[in-house]
Amino acid sequence: MLPPDYDPFTKVRLSPETAIHMHPNTVASQPARARALFALALTCTLVGTSCSSAYYKAWDLVGWQKRDLLVDFVQQGRNDQTEAKEQIQETYKSFQELTGKDGGELEVVYKRLSKDLTRSKDAAAHVTKSIRNIEDTANAMFTEWQKELAEIETPELRARSEVLLGDTKLRYGKMLGAMRDAESSMKPILRKFEDHVVFLKHNLNAKSIADLQTTADRIGTDVSRLIDDMESSIREASKFIDSMEKGGGASS
Repeated sequence: MLPPDYDPFTKVRLSPETAIHMHPNTVASQPARARALFALALTCTLVGTSCSSAYYKAWDLVGWQKRDLLVDFVQQGRNDQTEAKEQIQETYKSFQELTGKDGGELEVVYKRLSKDLTRSKDAAAHVTKSIRNIEDTANAMFTEWQKELAEIETPELRARSEVLLGDTKLRYGKMLGAMRDAESSMKPILRKFEDHVVFLKHNLNAKSIADLQTTADRIGTDVSRLIDDMESSIREASKFIDSMEKGGGASS
């Protein structure tokens, strides 16, 4: 379940003020959560933009620990990557279709390609936002975990927690690296699509379309490689989520 200050349309955390008004569960049926978010809104208003600490404290008051938020953001990141993968595949399909059209069909297919490219760029932006949310929350969780190790006086328990922290960091690093690789792989492909869409806007004729076939084949190889990267990243996200949900992560 996503936290109530998470907007499913923009895929970013909402401001506390917006979250209170947009989510009915935070006011009527969840008074404690509403009070926590209101307190957060007030705190952020008083201290300005530096309110990440207040954000996590507010969620902690209503039972949402950092690990819970992190799992939610990783789930959203996985969903965003799946959406981006499918949309880029659809954009390439439109690009391929364009190479086989002529006459009056060119304009129709070109417009579809242009719309698909816009959707792909939006999907890629959502992936970037999700990664940022994941990094912010993970950094906060690991910082708190490291700090609280010193509070464990029993040597055996402290040692076990240190091992678990190290393991969680390794799994997180592998997952984040895969996400970053997939994210960076999207950019040059989208740039190539955009270059051709802009070029074709003023050169939509049979000669230009015929010249696209070789380009389409090259881009197809790049797209296949990207899909492999994204599927690998999605698998790593799923593994990380499973490990956290089975108790292989922080309780902070």
